[in-house]
Amino acid sequence: MTGTDAAGSAPLRDQPAPAPLGPESLTWRYFGDWRTLLLAPWAGAMQNAHPALGAGVARHSRFFEERWQRLLRSLYPIGGVVYDGPRAAETARTVRDYHRAIGGVDDQGRRYHALDPDTFYWAHATFFMLTVLTAERFGPGLTDAQRDQLYAEHVAWYRLYGMSMRPVPPDWPSFVTYWDRMCAEVLEDTAAARAVLDLRDLDRPPALGWLPWPLWCAARVPFRLLFTWLTVGLLPEAVRRRFGYRWTAADERLFRLAGRAVHLGWRLVPPSRRFHPRARAGWRRATGSRPSDTDTDTAPVETPARNLPPADRRDDPRHYVPAAARRAPHVSP
Repeated sequence: MTGTDAAGSAPLRDQPAPAPLGPESLTWRYFGDWRTLLLAPWAGAMQNAHPALGAGVARHSRFFEERWQRLLRSLYPIGGVVYDGPRAAETARTVRDYHRAIGGVDDQGRRYHALDPDTFYWAHATFFMLTVLTAERFGPGLTDAQRDQLYAEHVAWYRLYGMSMRPVPPDWPSFVTYWDRMCAEVLEDTAAARAVLDLRDLDRPPALGWLPWPLWCAARVPFRLLFTWLTVGLLPEAVRRRFGYRWTAADERLFRLAGRAVHLGWRLVPPSRRFHPRARAGWRRATGSRPSDTDTDTAPVETPARNLPPADRRDDPRHYVPAAARRAPHVSP
C-alpha cells in the first residue's frame, strides 16, 4: 500500500512499519479507557471546526444520520492502531485508506482532501489531546515528564499511518504552540462542528434500542445539558469564544469537582471493565491470556452488528465494516 502526501500529489511509499505501542505506554493506559467517551462531543467539535475536516464530514459522511453507530464502530479500528500489537501498522493503513476518496471544494472555494498531511494530522492531534485531557480532567493528572512521554508516544503512534511527518511538532512544548495557533487562527465556526454540538435530536444508543421512545426523550434532556456543559468546559478558550459560549469561574470549580468525582469513582470499576473491547483484547494479549495476533486463527475484536452502517452502504470503502459482515447478505441491527 502507499500513503498520500497531499491531495493530488505523488503517493509516499510506506516505510518499514515502526514498532507499535505496548502496555508499558501511557497511551495504552488512557486511550481505550471508557472515560474518553465523556470527551466524544469535544473531539467531534474540535475535528469538525477544522475547515477541511468539517467540509469532508459535511459532504461525504453519514455521521449525522447515525451518530451513535458511527462513533461506536469507529472506536474499533482507531483503537486498534494503539492496541493491535503486531497488527497495529496494518490497522493504521486500513484506517488511512478509508479516507482516500474524501476530497473536493468547500463552500468558500477552498480545496480539501482528508489525506492532506495537515488535515489528517489535526484529526490525530485531537485524539492525542483526548488522552491528555482524560488523564488531566478525569484522572490523576500528569507530570511534565508524563506529558513528554505521551507526546513521544503519539509521534510513534502517528508513524504507523505511513503519512508525511512534516506537520508533526518535534516535542511537547512545540505541540502546545501548534495547538494554540490552530485554535486561534485556523479553526472555524463550521456547520459540521455546530451540528456535533447540537444534541437536541440525538437518537437512542444502539444498545438501548429497547428503551421506549418517550423515556429516551425525557432522559435525553439532562444528558444533552450535561454533555454540552462538559464539552464547553473542555474547549480551549479561543474556540469557546468563537462558538459564543461563556464559562465562569464557578463553572470551572464545579467542573474540577466533577472530574475529581469521576476519577475517584472510576477506582470502583473492575479493571477488566474499564476499557473498550479492542483495548481489552490488547491487554489480554499482552498479559498472555489471549493468543498472539500473529496467530492467523486470531482475528481482532470487531464491532457488533448493531453498530454497522446500513446494509446498502457496507461495500463503500469509506466505511469500516468487518469482512464477515461484508460477506453476509444481511446483518440485523
